[in-house]
Amino acid sequence: MGNMFDEIMGRDYVSIFKDKKYLDHKYIPNNLPHRIDQIKVIAKYWIEALYNTSPTNITVFGKTGTGKTAAAKFAMKELKGSSNAKEVFVKTEYIRCTDYTTEYQVIVELCQRMGRDVPDRGWTKHEVMKAFRDIFRRNAFGKNMILIVVLDEIDVLLEKDGDGILYTLTRTENVSILSISNYVDFKKFIQPRVMSSLCDKEVVFPPYNAEQLIDILDDRAQMSFNQNTYDEEVIALCSALAARDEGDARYALDLLKTSGEIAEENGDSKILTSHVSLAKDKIEHNTITDILISLPIQQQRILEALLRLTHENEEITSGKLYDTYQEVCRGDTSVSYRRIFDLINQLELLGIISTNTISKGRGKGRTNIISLQCDSELIEKNILSTY
Repeated sequence: MGNMFDEIMGRDYVSIFKDKKYLDHKYIPNNLPHRIDQIKVIAKYWIEALYNTSPTNITVFGKTGTGKTAAAKFAMKELKGSSNAKEVFVKTEYIRCTDYTTEYQVIVELCQRMGRDVPDRGWTKHEVMKAFRDIFRRNAFGKNMILIVVLDEIDVLLEKDGDGILYTLTRTENVSILSISNYVDFKKFIQPRVMSSLCDKEVVFPPYNAEQLIDILDDRAQMSFNQNTYDEEVIALCSALAARDEGDARYALDLLKTSGEIAEENGDSKILTSHVSLAKDKIEHNTITDILISLPIQQQRILEALLRLTHENEEITSGKLYDTYQEVCRGDTSVSYRRIFDLINQLELLGIISTNTISKGRGKGRTNIISLQCDSELIEKNILSTY
């Protein structure tokens, strides 16, 4: 038997893709269509660093896939180039708060990136903070160092660990913060005394519309695909579907890339709109699966109860769901009737279930009717198998 890769390549194999990396949402292009205005606002605040002054703090809001992270990283790259040319000592550091979820972890990571040998554990918080602040007293070539810290998905860190990281960074001389969040209300996690130190400027990233997404996908497709492997109608369909899904550019890129992969798997030499439809189903299936397996145990039990009632063709009221949920818990810890409404609302926001309030007639009040919005087989496969 010969080498299987050589055999595949020898069968007149023609790839649709030229380079997939340009369809990865983590790739930062040299051009960010329809986000130049937001980048210029960030640059307007950060330009103070080029004059050895700590820039004002910035908070960036916007739904998932609206270019917040890409714009921040683009601005970081531009600032680095300008600071090198002006020979000022400016550093920018990007921290994803889903990877570093406590103040201690963030400060240790910043110390290590700036050359300070701080262990991941074993030191007291006071020792770590002192090491961090000492960096600013030991500047290279006697120049003042300006540090800009980008905290992406900051709401994750604040919800888990509180606002200590913001208090520490805002009280450290020559440090500026750019916070990124998908949620406008994330500041509910910040205490008034910290808010007064933060004193931030806000930059809002609106969702992309279909025309804007076409521009984004056109640029990426030209870099990613070989010639004559797709038509403009494919780009238009991916853009329209993503625009309908709250203008999410990440979703648009995933759709286009997955469409190309499906076309290749089928042995087709060109991406068709039918491939886009298959890609949409595949992505949504994978997304729901990821959500289901990561749900807290109480929400999984609610879904098991909902599934049981669905199979029985019952009209599912909140009271009936709660009774079945209690049976599912089998004597284990369960939540109160009041708390179950919060969990149901969260499942509805995720698109897994839907609720419909109906009137039972005059004098009989109103009740919630609950139903599944995802394939019951997905629940059986990804939740029931974990018990």
